[in-house]
Amino acid sequence: PVHPSLRKHLAAYYDFEHPVRGDPARERDLGFSRTDIGLVGGGARMRTEDGAHRGSRTSLQVRQVNPETKGNDDWKAGVHGPSGVPSLRAFNSVEGMTVMGWFKMTGPNPGLNSNTAAPDDRYGAVGLAGVLSGDSDGHAVRGLLEIIEVDGELRLVALGRRLDGAGSQTFAASRDWRSLLPVGEWVFLAATFDFGTGAMALYRDGRRLDGFYTVPGDPWDLSGPGPHRASPTDPRGIKIGGSFPQNTAERNPCDCRMDSLMFLDSAVGGDRIRAQYRLVTAR
Repeated sequence: PVHPSLRKHLAAYYDFEHPVRGDPARERDLGFSRTDIGLVGGGARMRTEDGAHRGSRTSLQVRQVNPETKGNDDWKAGVHGPSGVPSLRAFNSVEGMTVMGWFKMTGPNPGLNSNTAAPDDRYGAVGLAGVLSGDSDGHAVRGLLEIIEVDGELRLVALGRRLDGAGSQTFAASRDWRSLLPVGEWVFLAATFDFGTGAMALYRDGRRLDGFYTVPGDPWDLSGPGPHRASPTDPRGIKIGGSFPQNTAERNPCDCRMDSLMFLDSAVGGDRIRAQYRLVTAR
């Protein structure tokens, strides 16, 4: 269930109904990059019979497992290559990108911070899905959908970084994130990143969200002559439901389900995002 206008840009696509043959703890990429991902922490048990839309039967459950213990047992997904993931070359020197998919909150978020001793300390963010930067340790990203603290308040954001090792920009939705992602309800989210112009956008159920940029100045270094693109490096992977897909640490888990995750090598317009939403929700 992919709209024809998106197919040529669909670098990676996961519907969580296609385990890798012989390895059910891995999910097959249905996009053109063929970047299979690992289901970290829970393996095949993370596939849940709860499809987000009429064309889906199964989604991915991610969650925090032992919030009071520092460890590496959270349920999340993704892939990481310490020198880059060559199959993700579509995001090397890319002019723009889009991250979108279906999300359903299934528990309290953000989770308790398992990396501190304080019993009531919670993470300042909830990781949804994104593409890592070319120098990432498993946390830093090139483009990400996330819930993160902005001026002391959690907000749904698109967070993008054009250049490896440089500053990121965040576009935050104005509405309360809890009204955008109510517990128990499937929601279709999209974030777009135009590295040439610096424009970013958020969409919910095909409609563009009002929002604001949080970083003043020029964090993407667009003041010089263009054209401007992302760094000429292969991303080090994809992270879904929290950071460090190589499972070396825990950070920003999400107690949620995800379905039909798309990673596109273009900042597609709102008309095509609406078309994808309507394709799978039309009766």
